[in-house]
Amino acid sequence: MGTTESSPKPLVSVQQQATLFQAKPLEYRIPALLYIEKYRTILAFAEHRGGARDESADQIVMRRGTYDETKYTVQWEQMQTIVKKPLGDHRPMNPCPVYDKVPVNGNDRNVVLVFIAVEGNVSEQEQIRKKENKARLCQVTSADNGVSWSPVKDLTDTVTHPDDKTWATFAVGPGHSFQLNEDKSLVIPAYAYWILDDNTPSPHSFCFVRSDNDHGKTWRRGNYLALNSGECQMVELKSQGKSVLYCNSRSKEKVRVQAVSDNKGRDFKNHDFVSKLVESSSQGCHGSVIGFPRPAGVQSEEDTWVLYSHPIDRNERKDLGVYLNKEPLNPESWTEPTVIYKGYCAYSDLQYMGPGPDGSPLFSCLFESGTKSNYEKILFFMFTLKQVFPSEY
Repeated sequence: MGTTESSPKPLVSVQQQATLFQAKPLEYRIPALLYIEKYRTILAFAEHRGGARDESADQIVMRRGTYDETKYTVQWEQMQTIVKKPLGDHRPMNPCPVYDKVPVNGNDRNVVLVFIAVEGNVSEQEQIRKKENKARLCQVTSADNGVSWSPVKDLTDTVTHPDDKTWATFAVGPGHSFQLNEDKSLVIPAYAYWILDDNTPSPHSFCFVRSDNDHGKTWRRGNYLALNSGECQMVELKSQGKSVLYCNSRSKEKVRVQAVSDNKGRDFKNHDFVSKLVESSSQGCHGSVIGFPRPAGVQSEEDTWVLYSHPIDRNERKDLGVYLNKEPLNPESWTEPTVIYKGYCAYSDLQYMGPGPDGSPLFSCLFESGTKSNYEKILFFMFTLKQVFPSEY
């Protein structure tokens, strides 16, 4: 399907598209998406900002959708504010939601939204320059699928390690988190600017892991990726009968970074630059990865396939593409991208939603876009694997 620069459109026939957050004249940035299969509920989060700068963030907002799996449509509710002015003078940033399937006293704990709260108007660059971390790790929870939310809880002192005082700053995600299938621990992707022995802050991805053995009281921080890396997302892969964590990170090396953990995020190894996944300019851009079961009847050595979304242009944030990897541990196995949106774009977040109307896996994507700039609105799309990769299915 064709398009023009003045009116970008999806290049595949999506099941549904909707503008969920519109800049008028304020901005909405940093999309995060969560699909709760048990309740057919979609939660779409974003930062509300008073202007274009990161330091203008003042709220985390959300729209709640109900998915009709018989019609493949979503009915959206009005926007609501989830977090505003946490910890007094801090600003909420980087929404990172996860659904907790483990019940407490017979009731679902349901949704956990982790985010950072940054003091005042201090920018990330100022924290890095001064080597003074002004970010805190916080959460809110919902026991009713996002209808109502708990007060803000500051997790920083119980989650971080004494060595983390060497951070210039840190953040989670952004975008969705996930729960391990085996022991139901929650995995929160993150990154920090770690102050090295030469007093230079160096960015490295890692993850926070919350154990469910004691109903979430115990957290631990995994070790850093060896390569310089930043904003990241992770996937639990089932490979040859074993469960491993796959990490895909933003970098300043003009290509993405990936690594693998076989001990639930405690350590990462097999670090690689992924030449087939190019970054948009030398600063890079956030991208999203989501795992999904290998489609029935399809020959493959791996039980989990991975979909990845990111702008495909090498010089600027334009043309949102999706890539498929049927052998995710192999960085050379990524397909060429299929463009799902032609035009300005930036951050995105993916979710897997089960079988679609054509029998292939169905996905949703929440992403930043615009006709004249990258951040005019945040769009929601649904599409199937057959639609974007008909020759691979």
